Amino acid sequence: MEPLASHMVVHILLMNVLAPLAAMSACAFWQQGREPAGGALAFATAAQLLSLWLWHAPPLLTRALASAPLHLLMYGSLLLTAFLFWWVVLRFRGNQSWKPILSLLVTSKLYCVLGVLFLFAPRVLFTGIAGDPGTGAPTPEAVLADQQLAGLLMLTACPATYVLGGVVLGARWLFAMETEEIDRSSAGGEAWT
Repeated sequence: MEPLASHMVVHILLMNVLAPLAAMSACAFWQQGREPAGGALAFATAAQLLSLWLWHAPPLLTRALASAPLHLLMYGSLLLTAFLFWWVVLRFRGNQSWKPILSLLVTSKLYCVLGVLFLFAPRVLFTGIAGDPGTGAPTPEAVLADQQLAGLLMLTACPATYVLGGVVLGARWLFAMETEEIDRSSAGGEAWT
């Protein structure tokens, strides 16, 4: 697999698989806790989106792909901001549950826009990766195909994670409202007996 597609597979595993699973484990371990403030959600959302877009800016990603320490720093910051995002999102309950759903939808849109840029850009965005075919470096056509595959991977992972997360949180919210309504009806019925 070429460098951009390989990077994207690791990036997706970190941000879309490992981070939500780690956040779910953390939430299960610390069940007693207050619901986060709206400002925490805004901060976590902004931090994740900033990290995502900043690290995928062509000059920075090209440098990160050429430097192992910078590459590790990129993966670490992507994982950390994604964990923070999911940890805050998963702690919302009750009437405030619309906030993380909105945050997931905003994140999914901006995540997918980045994937669209990778996939449909008419030229190579990461010129530092392209090289002279005579030196054994990848051709511009090969880099463009790699970039398009990376974008396609992002577009596949986006709905599978963020939209699905929003659907699950929405379902949890509806079940909680239904349970509250049943409890309220039961309490009202007992009051009349």
